[in-house]
Amino acid sequence: MGEFSGKVAVITGGGGVLCSAIAEGLAWEGVVAVLLDLAEDKAQAALERVRRAGSDGLAIKTDVLTRTDLEAALERTLSAYGRVDFLINGAGGNHPKATTSQEVPFFELPEDAVRFVFDLNFMGTFLACQVFGRAMATRQEGVILNIASMAAIRPLTRIPAYSAAKAALTNFTQWLAVHMAQEYSPKIRVVSIAPGFFLTEQNRFLLQDERGELTPRGKQIIAHTPMGRFGAPEDLLGAVRWLLSPAASFVTGVVIPIDGGFSAYSGV
Repeated sequence: MGEFSGKVAVITGGGGVLCSAIAEGLAWEGVVAVLLDLAEDKAQAALERVRRAGSDGLAIKTDVLTRTDLEAALERTLSAYGRVDFLINGAGGNHPKATTSQEVPFFELPEDAVRFVFDLNFMGTFLACQVFGRAMATRQEGVILNIASMAAIRPLTRIPAYSAAKAALTNFTQWLAVHMAQEYSPKIRVVSIAPGFFLTEQNRFLLQDERGELTPRGKQIIAHTPMGRFGAPEDLLGAVRWLLSPAASFVTGVVIPIDGGFSAYSGV
């Protein structure tokens, strides 16, 4: 206890379901949360949760695909707190228009939708790592935690852009872990978590119908998850705390599944 007190975490997608829960969980342990999100109202709501947990931070409207936005967010963070200890890259998600269906086969997926999903999930993380990673390189310490997906480990039907982007993200996590340790400091670690199936705004349309009942896809997922349920946001906190903490000081370049056993189950 107390090992996180006063640390500063920059969290992209900070207003989202999973990242706001991570921010609140870390806030209970004294972490200052700088929440970056294109939806400023969601970032502000998440910041209120951080404050209720006894910490503080900033809510900054940020487009993670715009370097000038990220650089402005870094400047505000350094001006307010003088440091960046953790970067959690949570900005991402799928889009219905980049999803195959009976009405829209793979061959007709619109290029702009596919590029949007790939860029949001991969380039949004890549650019944030460049901007905030430079600050870590200057201090020669820090932890970058990327939020990948089970789709990176086992490609999922219907969402080719999302699966491909998250697979690229896990490869990039490993590459950056080696690069930062060798070129800048072994005290800079780069790690990733791969959440299984959590109900979020981006995937709810695939997993539940208008009445809140499971779709055939949702039922199939539960049937292939040994723990028999979707994840809850707080299920991420234990692994996140560990990966950010000194207890994981010899851990880098890893992708940790948090999936209720989905990746371990063959279906038989």
